[in-house]
Amino acid sequence: MDSIFKDKTLLITGGTGSFGNTVLRHFLATDIGEIRIFSRDEKKQDDMRHDYQRLYPDLSDKLRFYIGDVRNRDSIRSAVRGVDYIFHAAALKQVPSCEFFPMEAVRTNIIGTDNLLAEAIEAGVKRVVCLSTDKAAYPINAMGISKSMMEKVIGARARTVKAEDTTICCTRYGNVMASRGSVIPLFIDQIRAGKPITITNPNMTRFLMSLDEAVDLVIFAFQNAQPGDLFVQKSPASTIGDLAKAVQQLFGDTGSKIIGDRHGEKLYETLLTTEERMHAVDLGGYFKVIADTRDLNYDKYFVQGTLPETEPEAYTSHNTFRLDVQGVVDKLMTLDYIKQELAKE
Repeated sequence: MDSIFKDKTLLITGGTGSFGNTVLRHFLATDIGEIRIFSRDEKKQDDMRHDYQRLYPDLSDKLRFYIGDVRNRDSIRSAVRGVDYIFHAAALKQVPSCEFFPMEAVRTNIIGTDNLLAEAIEAGVKRVVCLSTDKAAYPINAMGISKSMMEKVIGARARTVKAEDTTICCTRYGNVMASRGSVIPLFIDQIRAGKPITITNPNMTRFLMSLDEAVDLVIFAFQNAQPGDLFVQKSPASTIGDLAKAVQQLFGDTGSKIIGDRHGEKLYETLLTTEERMHAVDLGGYFKVIADTRDLNYDKYFVQGTLPETEPEAYTSHNTFRLDVQGVVDKLMTLDYIKQELAKE
């Protein structure tokens, strides 16, 4: 990793979030030249600046902070000038809020991504890795639909630029455990308040990925991508009911209350659709879906098409490896967040 990023400048959009902070932990002590944090929240940037000055006084001068919004191309333009690589994590991610404000999801997740890619291409950025979500596969909610369209924008932009100029690719991953807005911190807060934890549907299944694994996926895509490629990391899953039991096993059993599905929720998540799985390359711990490079000359496909050798099923949180309660406990215990919270007990 050091040799790839040596003396390079990396920009992280949405960089004050959980992903951005985990990237900094991975990269700050390497020989990377500069890391730029781009976001619209000045308070979070100020907190982050002071945290890293306190924790890494000899390294914090590698950090640069840019106030801006992916909706505003002018603010992006100044941030990408001189940048070698971009990790694009800026997004509206909460399913219920996107259900109530779908046009806000459109402006940030779709138009904002197109703005970023246009400015990155114009500035000659070498590689851009965009972060998507399992909710983009077979989307049923506004957040997932906006992320699915974001992926289409990425594919379209990737076709318009030479790989030697700018390589654009995408990663798609499931729920990141203990990230901002996720259910695990909510469960812990409810237990500490002596309240029953609230469960939408105990039979729902979700992929379980740590923040470190999310960064590993982005780095793998960065190292292996051709223009327009989509990368997925193979991940275990559990039911929400078993996840709740695992958290209570660690922090105490205060009972549970089933509250029913929230707006736009799925029973299970899909990381690869059946159609994508037909064309996916199995790379061991990862799948790569190669970009569709066909052009608009549709006529030739009436007489010459492509038939898959097999018809695999979609890769979902229902048919991936399922963790039991103890397996979830073991997975939770790999998280620094959980260790820190248990230390407070």
